[in-house]
Amino acid sequence: MTKHGVALVFRQEFLVRLRTGRWRWLMGAWVGVIFLFTVLFELGFSASITYYGGSSVWRGERWQGIPLFGALMLFVLALALIISPALTAQSINGDRERGTLATLQVTRLSAGDIAIGKLLAGWGVGVGALVLTLPFVGWSILRGGVGLWRAAVVLFVVALLIGVVCAFSQALSAMLPRSITSALLSYVTVLALSLGTVLAFTLALPMSSSGYDRPDRVWWMLAPNPFVVLADSAPQVPLKRDPRSGELVAPPVGDPLGEIGREVRRIRMSPEERQDYYGYYAGGVYQWPASPVWPYGLAFNLLLGGGSVLITVRRLQTPVRELTMGTRIA
Repeated sequence: MTKHGVALVFRQEFLVRLRTGRWRWLMGAWVGVIFLFTVLFELGFSASITYYGGSSVWRGERWQGIPLFGALMLFVLALALIISPALTAQSINGDRERGTLATLQVTRLSAGDIAIGKLLAGWGVGVGALVLTLPFVGWSILRGGVGLWRAAVVLFVVALLIGVVCAFSQALSAMLPRSITSALLSYVTVLALSLGTVLAFTLALPMSSSGYDRPDRVWWMLAPNPFVVLADSAPQVPLKRDPRSGELVAPPVGDPLGEIGREVRRIRMSPEERQDYYGYYAGGVYQWPASPVWPYGLAFNLLLGGGSVLITVRRLQTPVRELTMGTRIA
């Protein structure tokens, strides 16, 4: 595998995607949906605000961007999980059905060049869609409460998760002869990671209990969930210290990412640790629990993506000794 070969395949794939013309409609629809979500959230949030109590430390400060940013990033991740399989789920078997894959395989390009180049092209489209959300992210930052570091980390994690989805969708495209089958199984895999992990945790929780709740025994089932990874990896919103009481005070508004992150970390705690945490939490300090979950979930997703790339490279190697029934060569 060479840089020149990867860049050549990437350029060819990217130009083919641009020539189709459908990408303009896709990106336009992407921006339109996010714009509509942002406007509706702003209108609903403004209408629901009457008065927020709390310390006078936050009074007069701009913190409305905290709930907007969290809800926006969760919504963007959900959209990304929907469109990402479509970017690479037909990149291998689709070319094989059209008879264009063999043209690449008989050149001096290696299987790694073809696999990585096609993956980067699909991933690049997904990252490009993510870049189009930057104006809305910037607006949430201007609304206050969201730091540049927090926004950068969250966007980086979303970009990684898009790459993982593109990688295993491409692997399914390389393994299965029919593009419709690989696309369907890609969406099934996304559904299993997002909703299936929650369902598995819910079903396993009663079996892990022995007279009292023990979610700390099955917390790992939630770790691969992309929404859990995103929320738990987001840096905590900085607290402010009240100069009169000396207490650390949280923003007087909900943080979707922070609430999900604190909850999954609480699930990982033992019953004794959860009891101590609740006592500390009730004292007015919104302390971020220890024992993060996101490193395990992100590692699982990255291993899934890396293994998918290896499978794709293996399936593209020539000469081919065995072919699935109905597979076209050229």
